[in-house]
Amino acid sequence: MTRRGDLPPAGPRPRRDSAGDVLRAVLDHGPIARSSVARATRLSAASVSGVVTSLLDRGLVREVPEAAGPPGMGRPHVPLDIEADRVAVIGVHIAVPHTTVALLDLRGQIITQRRDPHSAHDPASVLATLAARIASLRRTRRRILGVGVATGGWVDTANGTVVDHPLLGWRDVPVGTALAEATGLPTRVDSNSRALLRAEQLFGVAARRARESAVHLFVGNVVDVAFATDGTIHHGPRSAAGAVAHLPVEGHAEVCACGRAGCLQAAVSERTLVRRALADRLIDRPDLAALIAAAAAGQPGAVALFTERARLVGRATALLLDLFDPEVLVVSEAGTNRLPGCLATLRAEATEWSSGSADVTATVRASSFGRNVLAMSGGAVALDHVFAAPLTPVP
Repeated sequence: MTRRGDLPPAGPRPRRDSAGDVLRAVLDHGPIARSSVARATRLSAASVSGVVTSLLDRGLVREVPEAAGPPGMGRPHVPLDIEADRVAVIGVHIAVPHTTVALLDLRGQIITQRRDPHSAHDPASVLATLAARIASLRRTRRRILGVGVATGGWVDTANGTVVDHPLLGWRDVPVGTALAEATGLPTRVDSNSRALLRAEQLFGVAARRARESAVHLFVGNVVDVAFATDGTIHHGPRSAAGAVAHLPVEGHAEVCACGRAGCLQAAVSERTLVRRALADRLIDRPDLAALIAAAAAGQPGAVALFTERARLVGRATALLLDLFDPEVLVVSEAGTNRLPGCLATLRAEATEWSSGSADVTATVRASSFGRNVLAMSGGAVALDHVFAAPLTPVP
């Protein structure tokens, strides 16, 4: 159980949602006594007591008397912990070739997930299919608090709209409204990197550092970036921050959809990787998982493709390190997350190309979520809202 001495020193408290502060303190330190929650959040004992009662009523926290220390003088302190069994959120990720739908608990643990290829790419078909899959996941004893959606391209988070996703051919698609109307659940939408940066801040291996300042680089078919300072993720006035798809890559001749050669996304995207693997007969079907399996088995050509990709991503990482000087920079990329050696290659390239001000080994990390980054991305969009405003009424 967390003790008073383990908590940060008291001081002025910024104005935020009190219930959200209490719930996050329980997430970070639980099992934890109410008195220690008050110290961690800089709230009064009376305020904490009232909030905890509401959180208990909603099934978001639970009392764990078995975690209490030995009995002492006065009233016993019954610790609190996150309730992992009574509520859940649904996370959705819309990728270029497929969708992922998952059920997650309040600790960000994935209870179940499924991935399905698109039968059609038009928004109406994709969203109708997603609504049906969300309905199937709702057949659970858990109370569903909401739906989170993550995808690539330009996402207007405030309005839940995919403004532009060139690879899917979507423009001004009201994803949040459509799924909320179809499911009856509050639905929030964000970009890949912003969603996964939220996940790192909540549940990541370096969560506390990520709440200070952080950059997240997502590399899939889409490449995008998110950055945050003092726990706040920057969106920009048009919610367009993080567009790095057309960052120039020196010496790379891959032609981008924009018509220019040497754009970062064209050079490192999964489409490019798979197309080159098919041309070299490293795989017999257009499937990134098959290419990862070949590289994991030590197939030299497959390993070389991921190694080259890690070098190119490392150069982009160097630029981001110099630009933002973050406490932590997280890379979500298949090779870095799953193949030994790719992270070391990426770090070495970043070290060579950066100005040298950052400790690359300490700062640059692979995603905390490994194979589950897509399921986690959508879930984090919903869970971030739960931890920010946990007493918001849920339909």
